[in-house]
Amino acid sequence: MKISATIITFNEEANIREACESLAWADEVVVVDSQSTDQTAQLAYQSGARVIRREWPGFAAQKQFASDAASHDWIFSLDADERVSAQLRASIDALRANQSDQLADGYLISRRSFYQGRWIRGGGWYPDRQLRLFRKSRGRWEGKHIHESVKIKDGRIEKLPGDLLHYSVRDAAHHHRMIGERYAPLAARQMFEAGRRTSTLKIATAAPLAFLRSYVLRAGFCDGLAGLSIASFAAHYAFLKHLMLSEMQKKEVSRR
Repeated sequence: MKISATIITFNEEANIREACESLAWADEVVVVDSQSTDQTAQLAYQSGARVIRREWPGFAAQKQFASDAASHDWIFSLDADERVSAQLRASIDALRANQSDQLADGYLISRRSFYQGRWIRGGGWYPDRQLRLFRKSRGRWEGKHIHESVKIKDGRIEKLPGDLLHYSVRDAAHHHRMIGERYAPLAARQMFEAGRRTSTLKIATAAPLAFLRSYVLRAGFCDGLAGLSIASFAAHYAFLKHLMLSEMQKKEVSRR
């Protein structure tokens, strides 16, 4: 069982070395860099990765390109702001030692996020299972703009013990920018292209419903101030994507 680890990057010089180091167990590391303007590509190469420079086509398309460029059928996909925990590496080593034909075609891995100085357990942020280890002959990346994921065709999926350690949000200002500049606009675009439409009522209720779901129903309150922050940003994200969707609808009407 030979495994190619893949990472897509853009200006990830603060993360890429540690990401590659956490993949030292892989048979190869492939980094597809969308023309970073910092030292990302150089640091990845120095860390032993095979680096491919390519223009940005979108998350799913770039991750699929990385899978296609890999030398081996088994793919382990890692984001630059993630690390492989010791338990997860042990689970992967156990799979690789298994010479039987009982391996699944894809494995779901829990992702644990570090936020405001603590590991988050509530708010819908954990276990946040991601299908990251899979046979590329059976799996393909899907998702036009956001929330890309691997879909397995005619195969078996199992859960793999151990966590991906996620260090995505540096501080409150970074979290706010991520929502306003990336996630809300992309989510609104994806909703619009899927034929979904919003209304004044949906805009008004999106935020309080998102806060309730995160803070109460998904036990965000157990994470203290961090849980309150996560729920508040979830509310902001829900409100903003519906507001942006409304703006797209108005533009569509004006063009008719």
